[in-house]
Parts: sequence; C-alpha cells; structure tokens
Amino acid sequence: MNTPTRTAMALAVAMTLAACGDHDRDDSPAAVNQKPAYLGTVTSTTYDGTTDDLLTAGLGVTGLAAAATPAYNDPANPTARELRRNAIYANYRAVLDIAANSGYGTLYGPNVNAAGAPTNGTGMVAGTEYLAYADDGNGRQNVTLMVQVPASFDPANPCIVTGTSSGSRGIYGAIGSAGEWGLKNNCAVAYADKGSGTGLYTFDDDSVNGQNGVRATRTAAARNAQFAPELTDAQRTAFAQQYPGRVAFKHAHSQQNPEKDWGKVTLQAVEFAFYVLNERYGVQTGDGSARTVRLTPANTLTIASSISNGAGSALLAAEQDTRGLIDAVAATEPQIQPNKATGYTIRQGAVDVPAQGKALLDYSSYAALYQPCIAGSAGRCASLVQKGLLSGTDLVARQNNAKARLKAYGWTADAEPLQAAHALTNVLVAVTYVNAYGKFSVTDKVCGFNWGPTDATTGDPLAFTAAQKAASFATQNGIVGTPIYEDSVGGAKAYSLGVSPSTGINDQALDGFLCLRSLATGVDAVTGGALSGDLATQSARVRAGMAEVLATGNLRGKPAVIVSGRSDALIPVNHASRAYVGLNASVEGANSKLRYIEVTNANHFDSFANALPTLVVPLHIYLFRALDAVYANLKNSATALPPSQLVRTQTRGDASVAITVQNVPLISAAPGSNAITVSGTTVTVPE
Repeated sequence: MNTPTRTAMALAVAMTLAACGDHDRDDSPAAVNQKPAYLGTVTSTTYDGTTDDLLTAGLGVTGLAAAATPAYNDPANPTARELRRNAIYANYRAVLDIAANSGYGTLYGPNVNAAGAPTNGTGMVAGTEYLAYADDGNGRQNVTLMVQVPASFDPANPCIVTGTSSGSRGIYGAIGSAGEWGLKNNCAVAYADKGSGTGLYTFDDDSVNGQNGVRATRTAAARNAQFAPELTDAQRTAFAQQYPGRVAFKHAHSQQNPEKDWGKVTLQAVEFAFYVLNERYGVQTGDGSARTVRLTPANTLTIASSISNGAGSALLAAEQDTRGLIDAVAATEPQIQPNKATGYTIRQGAVDVPAQGKALLDYSSYAALYQPCIAGSAGRCASLVQKGLLSGTDLVARQNNAKARLKAYGWTADAEPLQAAHALTNVLVAVTYVNAYGKFSVTDKVCGFNWGPTDATTGDPLAFTAAQKAASFATQNGIVGTPIYEDSVGGAKAYSLGVSPSTGINDQALDGFLCLRSLATGVDAVTGGALSGDLATQSARVRAGMAEVLATGNLRGKPAVIVSGRSDALIPVNHASRAYVGLNASVEGANSKLRYIEVTNANHFDSFANALPTLVVPLHIYLFRALDAVYANLKNSATALPPSQLVRTQTRGDASVAITVQNVPLISAAPGSNAITVSGTTVTVPE
C-alpha cells in the first residue's frame, strides 16, 4: 500500500474528509478532525456482542438460519431495535444460502472465522454502529451511511472495508457479504444504501420511513424521511383517490437517478469512516473541544467491496477516487456498465461472444420480453409471435426460440437453465430503472405502470396493511410491491395478469413492456422505427439517465479482483464483468492490476444453490477468497494477486448432499489451461 508515490499523494491531500470542494482547511496529518459538511446528525449505538451485536443483531448463527422471522412485541408499532434486528435477518438471508448443506456454518457464516474455519461460537461481534444521512442540505437525497467499528478494531493496524448495499436494498444490504468479512478481520465497515434503499411511501396515510425505519407522517418526519415524493397535498389526495393502495419507493421515484452517485456515496462512506475513527482514536486537542486526525488514507488499508449493485459501486468509487481513499477492490457479480461496447474483444474459447458491453436497461428490458415466455406464459409467447418478435408454432418451439434470442443477445449457454427463474427479477428491474433513469414522478404512470401490493389470485390491487407498513424497513428489499398495469383491459391488474389492449389476451402486460423497451432503446420495439411525441421525449430522458451511470474502466492502477458466476442470468458476464475487464485493458493497458475470476455453476442468487443443487454452487465463498487475496497483497506486496482464471466447480446430485471444498475449489495460484488471458484488448476465457 504505502509506496512512496502513494504516500506522497495521500499526505499531499491528507484527509480531505470534509465536503468535496472544501480546500480552505488545514489538511496536514495532525489537523483537527472535522465532520464532512454533507453529513447530518450522527447517532451511535454500542452492542455488547452477547445480547446484541453488529453482525447478527443478537440472533447469532443459529437465529439467522431459523425459519421463523423474529416476532415483534407489538406488530403495529415495532421498535427501531426490532426493525434493525429483522432487517439484518432478512438481508442476511436474502444474499446468502443459509441451508447447512449449501455450506452455511461450515464454509461460510457468522461462526466461520477469518481463517475460514468453523467454530462453535455464535458469530456475534461486539462494537459500535454509527448512522448519518449524507445530503446536499435540502433533505431530498438523504443517503443513509453507516459505519460499524468492531471492538477488535486496532488503530495501530487499521483497515476499512466498504459495504455498499446490493440491489436496491437498505443500509443492511451488505451485512452478510462485505460487512461480515470486514468485521471478522477487525476492520471498520463503511456502508451506504446508495440513495435507493427502502424508502416506502404510502399515499393513503402520507407516511414514510424514518432513518431508523420507524414510520411517521411526511410532515412529522420532515427531513428525517428516507424518501418523500415531491407532491402537494392536493396531488397526493388526487392520486390516492384515483389509484387506491398504490405506493412510491425511493429507487424508482426519487427523481434523482441515484445510480449516478453510487461511486460518490461509497467514497463518502469511507470519509465517514475516517471521521468516526478519528473521533474515537485521535488525540484530544489542548482545549478538549476536538480530536486530531490520527488515521489517514496513508496509514489505513481500505478495500472497496460488495456484491451486485454494491460491487458496481465499489468499482465506480475506485474509478472516481482522486484522493487515495481506496487501496484496492474485491467485488463479486458487479452490476457495472461499460461506457463503450467496442475497442475490446471478448472470446470464450476460440469464438468471439455474440454481444458485449450492453447497458443494464438494454439487456434487462430485452429479457423482460422473453423470459416470461420461457417461464411458461403461453400468452406472452403468442403475443410475441403475433408481433413478429418470436417464431415457433407451439409453446416448446417458441420457448426454444426465446432462449436462442437471449443467447444471441449476450447471455452465456450456462445461464440458459436459469432464464425462467429470472423472469420476475428482470421485470422488476425494467420497470424500476426506466422510472429511475428518466427521473419520473410516481404520478407519471410511465408505460401504464404503477406499484403496489396485489391479490395473489386475482391480481387486483390491494393496500398494505398497517402492520406491513410498520415493518416495511425490515421486510422490503428496496423494490416495493408489484408492477401494476393500469392499462390492462378490464381494469388494473398485477402485470402478470395484465391483458394488453393491442392483443386482448393475458400476455403479462406485453404492451407495457414493449413501451419500456422502446424507451430504453430509442426506437419502436416492434417496428424499429423512430419514436415520436411523448414517447420520444420520455425516451430521451431515460437514455440521458442511462448515460449518467457508465463506467470508464480506469481503476487508477489499484489492485482489484472481480468474481462472477458464468451462469449469471441477471447480470450477464458478457455485458458486465467480462466487458469491464476488456474496457479496463483498453484504458489501463499494462498498468492494470485487475484480475478476473469466473466461476462455473455460479449465478447471481446463492439461494438457488439449495433450490437447484444440480445446477448451482454458492458464489459467496469466492467473495471472501477474493477479499483474502486482496488483503494479503496490500499487507505484503510480495504476495501476488491470483492470476485471472476460470474456477471449475462441482455441483451436487441433490440438496441432501453437503457442499465441501471439493465442490468449490480454491482460486489457484497457477491455473494453467484454466487461465483467463488478456492480450492487448482481447479477453479470452476458457471454454
């Protein structure tokens, strides 16, 4: 880490930990510690590691795996502590497979120590948790930042790990991934919810989530609201009357395109961590009013990490880090969008891949057309044929044609068995991100869609119960409810039962998804012709938002390890990880320290390891191995990063067989024929 060049740079800009652009302060290493200007009130809570803790909220390894969700003392009025506990319970289980035979408790989990060995302990971690909003002063951004400092943190050997949330999750979204590794390795963990977490707004009672999850009216919460739409009371009342039970949520409806700031807020989380650590460990000034800066980027190891959207945020933060805040990156299955799809080549075996480097909304809106057909929607298949977007005379032939189209669009053959299982996910992504990129108001009803709970049988819109709203901080994953197709023939229905006006059949609201596809691409999804009128205007807004989130590929020479599953059907490796490696090669060339680990039989959702044991192994363990490798390299530069490689795993015959290290072999120091090579700007991945 502390090469002369880096140390000189870090000292030259030492501790610019106030708001970006604040150049008037004394930034010498002995400067007075100052709270960054964008931070609001900082609250802290200390956990003893016995009755409650940082990692498991007092549940321990057994409680996190328990089938029953922890109960509230009063379900109508859960306390902030109860909401935190249940949020950790839900988020941990959402990103990890907690089945014992999938490796929980033996290969990974709170009781598995930093060396990877299972113990008889509970896995609880004592320490202090700090929370604050990052905001520009108007209360509309309110990005939640959190720093967890374990009691084992050693200021003489300091380290920080980032844990930006995955998906659209709230502040505890990375607790079981980067958070767990950091706490086990005695590091402070710097979390961010990316400005997209939770933030459920309900029109009927004008209520919001506060920072700690407790519900309040928009007026009572004021600037403590995670999210409140910019609506007058008259607009709210009119919308609630016309669309009863509908909701808004932050990622889709904040009108700020939060993704454009995911790198920035990850860096702000690191700055928050330095502020907190210096408040704890800095030397008190002579008058006792403040602390001096003791821990700086020059003497502290900082690794940007996380999974999925959080992993993409880590890469973006490293790209944007001009002040030496981040030393290295370890990221799995990153949702990262290269700023170009040309200038590099991806090969699998001896064959160039059919498509590479497409944007998230491009490929997700494409998948949202075809995956429902693969999942068994005969109506969707039939309507696609009617519109000339699919071929085949029966359901099986049509499904096979849909699979072939997705493969030609860039999905790997390995992902094909999981296409059907991802139909709902890409539907949610398509509707959410069109709204987010276009910065649309919830009242715009883009492409005929609103959001809310629906009846599981009839598809009719419902309203959240009081208890559901009260628990929303803990139960919602940041994408709230179901897309409701307001334009369905006969009245509003859940998208899955939506009847398209142009076809008159239940084709899962195909007309609405063709509209979304048109907004994403800028051309009519059926004819390929130019858009006009409102559609053209809306599309321009969406595509402008898409352009705001693109990655440059320049990691500034930082050591980095990216891990992805070859079977990923949500974030296809040809469009994300592989493409990013190619982009990085075209930008950094020989200066690059990026390594790419691709894992067979691994996909975006580890929960499939238990549900589909013959197809899937957990990817999570490889995040920890990547973090171990990066950390070892930072501690001792003589410890080389592993070469880029394909790791060949072994699936199980059924879920009754326990996964062992033979199923998920180690990353090799000498991969031989399994090496992934980068020659010039050509990335070659073994078949």
